[in-house]
Amino acid sequence: MAAKTSFVRFTALTLLLFATVTAVAQDELHKTFFKDADAAQEAAKVADAKLLSPRNFERATLAYEAGDKGLARGRNIEYVRGKTAEAEKYYKAATKAAQLAKTVLSQVRKSRQDAANAEAPKLSPELWDKAQQKFGAAIRYLERGDLKRAKRYDIEGTSLYRDAELVAIKAQYLTETRQLIKAADRAKVDRYAPLTLRKAKRLLAEAEKELSENRYDTDRPRSLAKQANYEAKHAIYLSDVVRDVRGKDLSVEQLILHWETPLQAIAGAADILPAMSEGNEALQQALVEFIENMQNENQSLQQETEESLVRLGDMEEEIRALDERLGGATAERAALVQRLEAQARIKEQFEQVEKMFTRSEARVFREGNNVILRLVGLTFDSGKSALGANSFDLLAKVEKAIDVFPNSELIIEGHTDSYGGDELNQKLSQERAEAVQMYMVNAMRIPSYRLIATGYGETHPVANNETESGRAKNRRIDVVIKPNLEPLEQQTSFNN
Repeated sequence: MAAKTSFVRFTALTLLLFATVTAVAQDELHKTFFKDADAAQEAAKVADAKLLSPRNFERATLAYEAGDKGLARGRNIEYVRGKTAEAEKYYKAATKAAQLAKTVLSQVRKSRQDAANAEAPKLSPELWDKAQQKFGAAIRYLERGDLKRAKRYDIEGTSLYRDAELVAIKAQYLTETRQLIKAADRAKVDRYAPLTLRKAKRLLAEAEKELSENRYDTDRPRSLAKQANYEAKHAIYLSDVVRDVRGKDLSVEQLILHWETPLQAIAGAADILPAMSEGNEALQQALVEFIENMQNENQSLQQETEESLVRLGDMEEEIRALDERLGGATAERAALVQRLEAQARIKEQFEQVEKMFTRSEARVFREGNNVILRLVGLTFDSGKSALGANSFDLLAKVEKAIDVFPNSELIIEGHTDSYGGDELNQKLSQERAEAVQMYMVNAMRIPSYRLIATGYGETHPVANNETESGRAKNRRIDVVIKPNLEPLEQQTSFNN
């Protein structure tokens, strides 16, 4: 019994060894006979030949697989060599055709990729399928050497892909808005809130027009679509309110009193007398001023907190260092005192400058020792960088503010909102910053080496680009004043 078991084990090991040797030999044979075909296959894949030359690629693959099976089944060497040579030939033909397609069909390939990026296969399947058919036809004719027909289908496919891309982009941004407006139409909202519903439809039409004219700058159409969404929802809400009012038979007086209630609650939270005997305009203005003052106070407190923390940290560091070293302590303490005096001087200068501007002219705040003049009253015509005469009075105040900080470095920063292309906004912001820089050189006589003009385009927003007021805040010029921290008596005087 033991002898029989040993024989079985010996046989199994022998078969396993034989199989292993056979597999290794088979692998070596494959490498020998398929070396050139494998290299041609890899080159074809790199050239994306499966897509751009499918006929040749398929023929090559069929020949390759036949040769591979022939080798595995022990077919004669000439058969295997013939199939690998055939595979190599068609792979090379596929690579050559694919490289030609990349040149000849570059337009349709780009439009196809753009449409795919916009999710056209999912959002515009009908147009995508038609475009795919044209693309396939262009490739087939190019493989056959019929360049004329290939170009014809290239043009037709490009047009269909671009249509599919546009439909997909609109679907991404406008589907929700369209559904809301359809719901509003079904609910007959136009009977009760026609003005608001018309506004929603107008915004939707503007968004569609923007996408049709410039599908790759989606900031503005996305914002318009959001506004249209809001107005459509608002119209539905107003329609419900109007129906409710009519159902309850409320008088106009009762309705006005009802709408005054929230304002009274807000005024109470702000500790403001909710006087509305002559309308709500005065209360509205008081609430706006209250909020703005709170924002200013909060900003000032944040700045003071940051400055205090910095000063405390610096002083603690200095004191620890001075305690460790007695030598030279007097000079180092004097340097510390000078720095603290400089910071106190900057704070006084900041408070002086802050009083120069109204809120409609500039916002003045600090970042560390730097003083920033956010010139909200400095405006430019749309798409232009020339300074208008209406800016000169404000710039005269800016000059006085700069004079408060002798020998300071000045950085003029240009900023835009998110509407328009990135490159255009970058260029426009730089040109506007340079326009202010040149004015400072020519009119204020500030030496050019003290000035740096930098455009940031839309990359540094300070408010929400989705609202009109937010975009207005983002279209701005900031003048950053970097004070000279040396004692005044040590500063070299320059002519402004």
